[in-house]
Amino acid sequence: MKKTSQDFLKRLMSAVSPSGYELDAVRVFRKEAETFAAEVRTDVHGNTDVVIHSGGSPRVMLAGHYDEIGFIVTLIDAKGYLWVAPIGGWDPQIPQGQRVAIRTAQGVVLGVIGKVPIHLQRPEERNRVTPLTDLWVDIGAKNRKEAEKMVSVGDPMVIDQGVLALPNGRLAGRAFDDRAGAFVVLEAARMLAGLSPQAEIHAVGTVQEEIGSRGAVTSSFGIAPDVGIAVDVTFATDHPMMDAAEKREGKVELGGGPVLSRGANINPVLYEHLLQTAKKRKIPVQIVADGRATPTDADPMQISRAGVAAALVSIPLRYMHTPGEIVSVDDLDRTVQLIAHAVAAMKPGQKWIPF
Repeated sequence: MKKTSQDFLKRLMSAVSPSGYELDAVRVFRKEAETFAAEVRTDVHGNTDVVIHSGGSPRVMLAGHYDEIGFIVTLIDAKGYLWVAPIGGWDPQIPQGQRVAIRTAQGVVLGVIGKVPIHLQRPEERNRVTPLTDLWVDIGAKNRKEAEKMVSVGDPMVIDQGVLALPNGRLAGRAFDDRAGAFVVLEAARMLAGLSPQAEIHAVGTVQEEIGSRGAVTSSFGIAPDVGIAVDVTFATDHPMMDAAEKREGKVELGGGPVLSRGANINPVLYEHLLQTAKKRKIPVQIVADGRATPTDADPMQISRAGVAAALVSIPLRYMHTPGEIVSVDDLDRTVQLIAHAVAAMKPGQKWIPF
């Protein structure tokens, strides 16, 4: 991976952008896109559309969501503590004791998530997970008046965890779900800008996927693509305690290459096009099966307007929805190459109807 791309990834990962509050991610994504694309636009919901080769055919939409899970301030109490509600799907074991970064109108305010110490819990409380409703955020304020000078009800927050480089080209951090996908679609667009594609490409950073793929609904409707490829993360099953999950989800290894989904909402012609591109380019891929719709941006793209030829390409990820999600740099690079070359090979008039 080039250093410029590494720097972009780190900036994107540092954005405080839970679902519905993606402004930081929008700014990073737009600024990077403007270095190589002449047409960059952000819609009323915060989806950012980067257009390459306007007027080409077919019209292809690449979608990677740049929102993340987080929390929202629901109450500031008399003593200055913040009470919060989750944004997206949290394992309640994860937030306890974590540091948080709160996005406010004045900037980022830091705090910690507090709970009753184990020494002071009743015996029955020690044997259960503390619910999110019994956790609070301490920003060091003495009272409500002081706290309200720093934060407001409705301010969002995320776990304050940066990117950590590990051996063997692995990166750890929060929000690789799905900043990794948003990174890939923009890097694929950058590569396509130099490949003279015949297709019109829309590389879209989408919003609110963690609360129902809402951004992909509106952006797909507006773009009206012929072909849609969602780029998300999927469960790596190569770490301990994943034997049962492997039987359900399939075998996926970190560093094993991008993951192609087959199933109900995957267009078989587009799937075969991606698979043959991988074989031609000698890009290792992994295959998983989905017997129903996938909980990704591929779902709304497939059923937008009169229907779109949709596919899902995923990046292997360990420890999803934790501050220590791990991805492989090789997987990121290979996913960029697969998508860019697959789109570059698409021709005007190419048929996607599988019957």
